[in-house]
Formats: sequence, structure tokens, C-alpha cells
Amino acid sequence: MFDTLSDRLTSVLSNLRGKGRLSEADIDATCREIRIALLEADVALPVVRSFIGQVKQRAKGAEVSQALNPAQQVVKIVNEELIGILGGETRRLNLAKNPPTVIMLAGLQGSGKTTLAGKLARWLAGQGHTPMLVAADLQRPNAVTQLQVVGERAGVPVFAPEPGNGVGDPVDVARRSIDEARRAQHDVVVIDTAGRLGIDEEMMRQAADIRDAVQPNETLFVVDAMIGQDAVTTAEAFRDGVGFTGVALTKLDGDARGGAALSVRQVTGQPILFASNGEKLEDFDVFHPDRMASRILGMGDLLTLIEQAEQAFDAKQAEEAAAKIGSGELTLEDFLEQMLAVRRMGPIGNLLGMLPGAGQMKDALAQLDEKHLDRVQAIIRGMTPQERADPKIIKGSRRARIARGSGVSVSEVNDLVDRFFEARKMMQQMAGRFGMPGVGGGRRSKKGKKGKKGKGRGPTPPKVRGGFPGGMPGLPPMPQGGGELPPGFGGGLNDLPPGFDPSKLKFGKK
Repeated sequence: MFDTLSDRLTSVLSNLRGKGRLSEADIDATCREIRIALLEADVALPVVRSFIGQVKQRAKGAEVSQALNPAQQVVKIVNEELIGILGGETRRLNLAKNPPTVIMLAGLQGSGKTTLAGKLARWLAGQGHTPMLVAADLQRPNAVTQLQVVGERAGVPVFAPEPGNGVGDPVDVARRSIDEARRAQHDVVVIDTAGRLGIDEEMMRQAADIRDAVQPNETLFVVDAMIGQDAVTTAEAFRDGVGFTGVALTKLDGDARGGAALSVRQVTGQPILFASNGEKLEDFDVFHPDRMASRILGMGDLLTLIEQAEQAFDAKQAEEAAAKIGSGELTLEDFLEQMLAVRRMGPIGNLLGMLPGAGQMKDALAQLDEKHLDRVQAIIRGMTPQERADPKIIKGSRRARIARGSGVSVSEVNDLVDRFFEARKMMQQMAGRFGMPGVGGGRRSKKGKKGKKGKGRGPTPPKVRGGFPGGMPGLPPMPQGGGELPPGFGGGLNDLPPGFDPSKLKFGKK
């Protein structure tokens, strides 16, 4: 969604690189280009004015004029102000001291509210809670049935005493759901209310009645990030008519300009708590202002990438695979397991897009076809267990049989096997030189004895929980070099993106 804005801002800020001193004219020109980029992204005009005013004031102050690298200091200022617009620090849910915690969802029809209710309930269950969904949308046809289907997919019970389709009292359903939650010992209740068509006074009154009946701990305004300036107008109307304590953004994977996401928090004063960036129930997470700002500025989102890896990878399997890399015993079976774990994290293009400088490789990322990975998976599954364990035995006749069984050409089987051997050899060399988690970092002396600990050829990298021990020989080759990295990425520790806190990384076992 933020691709266009990210491209413009990255281009504008990259023009400052290499300048040892910034004049007022440089700063004015940069702020003018940033202003145009934000307006083109559909960010509300008052928000743009405030943002540019703060950037210009700070950029012309002592923190830039006295900096050793003025250009990177301006990037830092833009990043910090962008984080401020998006809400500053990450805001967590307010949980009730005496369960159940009541979360009420409100928003326009078509904003993805019912689906988001299932995503939120699934996320809460993953956090150790026992949520219950409540079907209080009795207006829209089949809304109750839809929530029941979503709840079943999420593995969360649904309280639906009324059939809906215009039958039943939503206020009474919401009130009864609290008693049901206490009886069944659910510690969180998520109430899905009826959507509104624009600013509907009757529906607004109904939402206010439900709010008064259940006294929710959180009232989330669900907003479609693709509707542009209307999102701000509607959010203001809901704030004044019903009131809400937080915002949940949906459809962040769309191709709209995304200005609503940058405007709602600033205009309404309420934080963005959650973001939904896909159709699957797992495409949902807490909204982190600092990470979103980093992605908009082309600096990647390494923390989110690591968190997704920790959820997808089995730590024990990862350590075993890492040990096999160092000994040269990595098999195609191991590679298949690692590839499946990577695919559980989401589309490959989205994952690589979280890496710093990914914006410079857009053409290459666009060529990453998920169907290619399907073919790789089919080829490996077409092998016998013995062939996966010992790929050296896969000769001509076996390759022809595998190709026929997996529906691909012999050349594709040859390519996969050849790349696997190349990747395994390269990973083994890297493990010997730098040390690998679970392998050890010492090198052998000329007499064949292991050298002293810590005297290997290079520093042993930290053990990353849920890392990527396997290579990806099945992927199409990536181009060498990706153009210039975005401002703030010079390669050293001091050149990490502004706001990036390495202390938040989780290394080693707990």
C-alpha cells in the first residue's frame, strides 16, 4: 500500500546523500518534495502541514547544522516525525482486572469488520486468552452465519442466540454475552456490531446503546485503509457519535495510496492498535508505529520478520539443520521442511520486502512466483525417502522418473539438484569460516586438533531463534547488488535506521 509513498520519500532523501553541509535551500526543497509526496498519498492536509512544519523546524536547528552527517540526521528527523504521526509507541490492549475483557468493534459496512473479529480472536487465542465472538450484527443478511464460519476457522466459539437477518435485539444479545462469557469462563469477549452506511444516525444510536449496555474496555473503530479521505471524515463522526479507544486498519495489502493510515491517528487522537494485511486469518498483527515508519522509508522491518520466523520455525529442528549445514549432511528432506516453514510466514515477496533496501530490488521481487516454489515442492515430494536423504544417488533414470511424477521437465529436476549441491557446499564453507549456531566457531590446527575457543576465522554470529538455517536453492537467482541502499544504511552499526533498537532482538534460548 505504501509503495508509491515509500519510493517518493526514499528518492527525495537519497538526494541529500554525499552533502557535507545542508543549506536552508536544500532543506526547503526537500520539505517541498516530501509535502508533495504526502499529499499525493492522500494524507490529510492538516496532518501534512503539521508534519512539514516540525521537520523544517528541526532540520534548520542545531541538531542538523552541528551533526557530523547532516543528511542522515534529516533522515532521522523524518523517521521520528513519521513515527509521531503514526502514534509514537506501540499501544497494547487494555485488559480488565476482572474478566471478561470486552472489545466492541464498530465501523462502516464493507470495512472487513467481521473478518477482523475472527483475526483478532485467533490472535488473542495465540496470546494465551480464551476469547468468545458475539454476533451482534443482526441487520446485514447472513452476518451471523458469516461470523460463525469465521469463528469455526479461527477455532473460537461464537455466541449467536439470534438468527439475524433483521430479527432480534443486538443490545440484548451483547448484554447476555457477558453472562455467557462468565459462565463458560471466557476471559475476552469480541462483539461484532452492525456496519453503518455512511453516517447513519439510527445505527450510531444502536452502537451507543450497545456501548452503554456492556461498558467495553476497548471500542475499536475498524477502518478500510483504501477509502482515502473518507476514512478521516467517518472516524471523526464515530468519535463524536459513539467514541472509540483505538483503530484497527484493514486491507493494508491493497494498492491504494494509504494516506488514511497516516491521517486517522493524528486527526482523531486515538492510536492504531492493529493492522490487517491480507485475507487469511493469520494476516493480522499489532501495529508498531516505528516499524511502519521504517518500512515507509525503505529501511525494512527486521523485527517483524524475526518475530514471524520465531513463530514459523521449530527451534529444535532449526538447530539440527544448522548442525547439518556445518557437517555437510543437509538433505533435501531438511530443505523441504525449511521451505515449508518459510512459506508459513507468508508470501516470499512480502518477506523479502521487509529487508532493508528491498525497494531497490522491486523488479526482482516481482519475479518471485509462488508457483515456482510449488514446483520445487512437487519435485522433492516426487523423490523417494532414500533419494531425499542422499541426493547423490539421483542419476539420469531417477531424474526422469521424478520429472514425470511431479509434472515438470528433467531440466528443472537437474537445476534443483545442482543448485542444492552448490548451496550446501557454500553453506558448509560459511559455517567453517564464521561458525554456525550449534556447530562451534573454532577451527582446526594443522595437526588436526581443534583450536582454542573463539580463535576461529571470524566472529561467531549470535544464535537467532527461528533463523533460516537452510538455503533456498529452489528460488530463481537474485541479481547481484541491489542499487544503493536507502539513506541511513552505510553498513556499520552506527548506520542502522533511526529508531531501530537492536536490544529488542531475541537471541538464544530463553
